[in-house]
Amino acid sequence: MQTIISFILVLSVLVFIHELGHFLFAKRAGILVREFAIGFGPKLISVFRGETLYSIRILPLGGFVRMAGEDPEIVDLKTGSHLILDRDKEGRVVRIRAPKSTAGEESMMEATAREYGDMDGLANSGLPKHLPQVKDTVSGKLLEADLEKDLFVQLEGDDGEDIRYSLHPQAVIQYDEKSITQIAPLDRQFSSKSVLDKALTIIAGPAFNFILTIIVLAGLVYATGINTKVSIQNTVPGSPAAKAGIKAGDIVREVEGKTITSTGDIRIPLQDAGGKPLKMVLERANQKYTTTVKPQKKNDQFLIGIQMKQETRESTLSEAAVEGVKNTWDMTVLLFDGFGKLITGEVGVKNLAGPVGIASITGQAAQAGWVSIIHLTALLSLNLGILNILPFPALDGSRLVFILLEGLRGKPIDPNKESMVHFVGFALLMVLMLFVTYNDILRIFFKS
Repeated sequence: MQTIISFILVLSVLVFIHELGHFLFAKRAGILVREFAIGFGPKLISVFRGETLYSIRILPLGGFVRMAGEDPEIVDLKTGSHLILDRDKEGRVVRIRAPKSTAGEESMMEATAREYGDMDGLANSGLPKHLPQVKDTVSGKLLEADLEKDLFVQLEGDDGEDIRYSLHPQAVIQYDEKSITQIAPLDRQFSSKSVLDKALTIIAGPAFNFILTIIVLAGLVYATGINTKVSIQNTVPGSPAAKAGIKAGDIVREVEGKTITSTGDIRIPLQDAGGKPLKMVLERANQKYTTTVKPQKKNDQFLIGIQMKQETRESTLSEAAVEGVKNTWDMTVLLFDGFGKLITGEVGVKNLAGPVGIASITGQAAQAGWVSIIHLTALLSLNLGILNILPFPALDGSRLVFILLEGLRGKPIDPNKESMVHFVGFALLMVLMLFVTYNDILRIFFKS
């Protein structure tokens, strides 16, 4: 249970920050954001505020910001259908009511009352708060409507007269009590925005993950202190370290010529060496000495048989900020190095972790303490940011490539072709996810 709760909380925070980046920059560009969702699948909780539906969905494996104009706008208003228009004091239509059934001799008002409830309080009932109050209501048969450019609805009244009504730019279409959609004029759609605004909206998601990583790592440094040196607490008898003359109390100064300030500076070279001898410089009683140690492989890790102690000192806010940036950069270099090894085949796909693997790692980190879970949060946030800027179809990086191509060509790529590319990419990602999840299950639940 602790593993599941920790996984959901960590992933939800990362997804929220990522989608918040998209959301804020979409709003900055004037794009209508229809929904801000955490998770996928059926909605668990939802609330409508302003122009946006905020929801939490049942599968906590991602999220999305649904912007008007990302896909073609589809509105179910058919010519010849009977509509009721609610207008504000300036005569603009603020709501189009389209009752689902007006069959037989039933009047429009009767059908509407049946669909929505009591007619007496209907005028302003369910009307979004950002819209003006309704002052009058008209009805008729739909002849023509333009909900994106000229913003009008033309009806044939009961007397056979054709009348054109102007639309409020934030008007809504309501089919029943629960089904309501806001119109999206062209200037509120993602597709109509400048290349710069679209690019900033897309890249803001990964950028917010990078910023979160820096803040988390800086906060961690401020809380725990700046790493200064690593000392040896114990040496396992007969281990490579013991054979190399390393003893408790020694201070590790260098590994393969690199100055050591953290335990990670030792662990990473050990794994990279792959069992090859390493040159180490240590200090004992204020005297430096050099030795060579050959790591041994145990449980898929290369070890030399030492217990390390991390020495730290208190940091100032400025030092913590600098360390946050530095540590984020170091982690980024390591992650791209891992991607490179994956591409060259030096590291296999079986080494990747999917949702099940990440959940297991998160549970282990939670058991290890708050420092481990916070550090893992920063690492996963950075992973999410980097993964999304890769130019792979269906990811933010691929969408950014299409936007840049639009800037170079002077016109957008055919939306149908772009959608097909993203669909294929999404399908490939799902296949990879299933494969990785299968390996996670075998590794975690059926390991020998």
